[in-house]
Amino acid sequence: MSKVKLYDTTLRDGAQGEGISYSVMDKIRIAQELANLGIHYIEGGWPGSNPKDMEFYLKMAKVRLKNSQLVAFGSTRKANTQAAKDNNLKAILKSQAKVVTIFGKTWDLHIRDVLKTTLDENLNMIKDTVGFLVSRGLTVFYDAEHFFDAYNTNRDYSLKCLLTAQEAGAKAVVLCDTNGGTITSCMMKMVKEVRPKIRVSLGIHCHNDSDLAVANSLAAVEAGADMVQGTINGYGERCGNTDLIPVIANLKLKMGVDCISDSKLKELTRVSHFVSEISNMKQRNDQPYVGTSSFAHKGGVHINAVMKNPKTYEHIEPQLVGNRRRILVSELAGKTGVLIRAKDLELDLSKEDPKTKKILKLLQNLEHQGYHFEAAEASFELLMKRALKKYKRFFDLEGFRVVVEKRSDKKITSEAVIKLKVKGIKEHTAAEGDGPVNALDNALRKALKDFYPTLSRMHLSDFKVRVLDEKAGTAAKVRVLIQSQDETDNWSTIGVSKNIIEASWQALVDSVEYKLIKDNLQ
Repeated sequence: MSKVKLYDTTLRDGAQGEGISYSVMDKIRIAQELANLGIHYIEGGWPGSNPKDMEFYLKMAKVRLKNSQLVAFGSTRKANTQAAKDNNLKAILKSQAKVVTIFGKTWDLHIRDVLKTTLDENLNMIKDTVGFLVSRGLTVFYDAEHFFDAYNTNRDYSLKCLLTAQEAGAKAVVLCDTNGGTITSCMMKMVKEVRPKIRVSLGIHCHNDSDLAVANSLAAVEAGADMVQGTINGYGERCGNTDLIPVIANLKLKMGVDCISDSKLKELTRVSHFVSEISNMKQRNDQPYVGTSSFAHKGGVHINAVMKNPKTYEHIEPQLVGNRRRILVSELAGKTGVLIRAKDLELDLSKEDPKTKKILKLLQNLEHQGYHFEAAEASFELLMKRALKKYKRFFDLEGFRVVVEKRSDKKITSEAVIKLKVKGIKEHTAAEGDGPVNALDNALRKALKDFYPTLSRMHLSDFKVRVLDEKAGTAAKVRVLIQSQDETDNWSTIGVSKNIIEASWQALVDSVEYKLIKDNLQ
C-alpha cells in the first residue's frame, strides 16, 4: 500500500465523547488545524441532526480548506419512503458540502430489531440514498455500520450491502467495527476476504472498546484498506475511536505508507495538544508519540544509555513528530540526570565536581522527604541555581497570616495579609481569594506588582494536593504541585510540609521567582 487517505471525524464522532462539547467556532478552528495538517477528509457533523452543525457547514462554505475536503454525515432514507423527500438528505444538500458519508445498516439484527423492516427494503434504502445524492453531483462514501458483526452472522447479506452501495455510485465503502469488539487477527482475515470484491476505495472505521482500534486500523491497511477513519486523540463515544495520531505516525514511520508530508508529521504533537485544549480534555501524558512522557527517561541506567545512543531506549527520534526528549530528575537518575539538566540550563558542572555530588545528595534527601521534582522541573531549576549560588532572592518574607471566615450569610471567605521586603522597601498588603491559597497568591502578587510588572501576565492554571502518609492523619505531610502559565509557557513548582498553607507558599514562591528569572529580571 503506497498511499492511504486520512478521514477525520473528531467534529462528529469525537464530539460524542463524554465531556466534549464544541461551539461552532471551536469546530471551525479544529477543521482549519486538521486541514493544515494534511487530513484528506474532515467530517464536520450531521447537518440534519441539529442547528449548530448546519451553521458550521454554512460558515465553512465560505472557507477554503487547502488540500482537504469537508464531509457531511447522514443516514440512509427511512424505510418505505422516497430519498428526495427525506429531511435528513435535504439538510445534507442544504449544507453545501461536496462530499457526504452515508451510514446504513448491514447487520440483520439491526435491520430486524431497530429498523423493523425487511432485508430487501434495507438494500433499497442504501441504493436509493446513494443514488439520489450521486445524481445531485455529490461524492458519496458508504459507512457499513456493524460490518464485522454482520459478516460473522450473515456473510452473504453484509457483502450485498457493500455491493449495493458500490453499484449505486459510492466512491468508497467503509467497514465499521461499530461495537469495537473485533480481534485484530479476525479483522485482517475479513478485510482480506472483502477487498477483492470491492473495486472502489475501501475504508476502515474502528471503535476502541477492546483497546484495539489503532491495531485494527493498521491491520486493515495491511489487508488492503486505503482509507482510515478516526479522531484526534481517539475521542469518541464509550471508549472512543481510532486515534489518528499514532495511526499517522505508524503509517509513516513504521509501515512506509504515505499519508501526510514529512514536514506536517512534525506538527502531530502540536495538533494533538491543540485539539485537547479546545476539547477541554486533559492531555494524556503517556499518549504514544505526542505525550509529554512519550520520550521521558527517569531511571539512571536508561538515562546513561540514551545519552550515549538514543536508540537504546527510543523507538524513533522525538523531533520527527514534534515532540522532545525529557530527562526526569529524581533520586533514580543519578549524576547523569543532574548533569544533563545542568547542561540544558547552561550551568557549568562535571561528573567529578563536588557541587554535582552536593546537588545529587540534596535531591535525594528532598525526594525522601516527599518532593517529586520530575513533576516540578521549575522548582528543580531553582534548586540547582540556589545550590550553585547562581541565584539571588527577589524578595524576603517577613511574615504572612491567612484567615478563613464563615460569615452569617453562609459564605466562606479567605483573606491573606503579607509582609515582604522588596529591594530594601517594606511592603505590607492584604488580599481576598476564593480560598486560602488563592488569597495568598493574590496578596503576594499585589505586593510585588509595582516592582515586577510582568507578574500581571502570569496566572495559576492548576493546583494539586496529595497526602503523603495517610496513616499519620492530620499530622501527615502534604505535597502541593502548582502549574502556572503566561502567554508563552507553562511551568510546575512544588512544596512539601505538614501544613498545607506552608507547602502552598513554597510552591507559590517558586512559581513567581521562576517567572521572574524566565523574564531575565535576575
